[in-house]
Amino acid sequence: MEISVIIPVYNKAPYLNKCFESIFSQSFPSFEVVVTDDGSTDGSGSICDSWAEKEKRLQVIHVPNSGVTAARRIGVEHAKGRYIVFADADDELMPDALNILYKAIEESGADEVIGRYQSFSGATSPVVHRGLATNVKPFMRDIVAGKNRFPILWALIFRKELLNDCLNTPRDIVEGEDQLMQLRILVKQPKVFFIDNCVYRYNVGLPNSRRHTLQRAMHYDELLREILAPMWNDMQPYYVLRQIKEYERFMTEGQRSVRKEYYADAITHVPSHLPLFHRIAWQLPECMVSPAVRFYQFVIKTKQRGL
Repeated sequence: MEISVIIPVYNKAPYLNKCFESIFSQSFPSFEVVVTDDGSTDGSGSICDSWAEKEKRLQVIHVPNSGVTAARRIGVEHAKGRYIVFADADDELMPDALNILYKAIEESGADEVIGRYQSFSGATSPVVHRGLATNVKPFMRDIVAGKNRFPILWALIFRKELLNDCLNTPRDIVEGEDQLMQLRILVKQPKVFFIDNCVYRYNVGLPNSRRHTLQRAMHYDELLREILAPMWNDMQPYYVLRQIKEYERFMTEGQRSVRKEYYADAITHVPSHLPLFHRIAWQLPECMVSPAVRFYQFVIKTKQRGL
């Protein structure tokens, strides 16, 4: 078995058929699909079982709800493939995606191949990097600072052994868990290869019940610092930038108490080479942060639209 496609499923019944159709129509000859039904309550598990009855390449594992990272880890633990491809249950693989990814990782000798994705509206992710990366630190900096423009988890293929000890994010981290996984991988200094091909169709902006809480943000910071410890001197400024951006987000949500409760002590030094706006936002009186951030976001979106 060459490729295992891992799909965590939690209450995605309306999307599963399209997802499975896109995968089982792939022409690649040697792949399996491992689904972890993470305690779904909307009939998703039954849909997966129905597909498994007619499709021998599909394995369905039913577990009590444990969170998306645990569901992915369980899938990987049951996988028989040499390589791992992750997909979300509300997304789709592009035609010939598995062939393209497999050829790229075999010919490049890379540990991880990163492709491009397309949203259901037709927008395609940009070409940011090409070919074999000789230094992964810039990618890590971009991920930590929230500036990355390449896929983090899907539209990728991994050597299975590369994922060892990388899928252990606690279940309370429900946002950015894919970034923590990718950073754990990149700390290992793998060979990363970028391709121009669009291999994944992504459902942007689906509603979710995630709540942005200070407790979760503090826990995330703790995990992130632990991961970055081997490269802390290089990564610390980008870690601070991420903290400032999180602070700005809390302020735009009206949660002004977070500065006194956490960020005033957590951010003791702002490096001078960080982007000017974020340095200014940190220095502003609390009552001015939210309007300043909203105006800045408006200017950025306007520039992106070319208006």
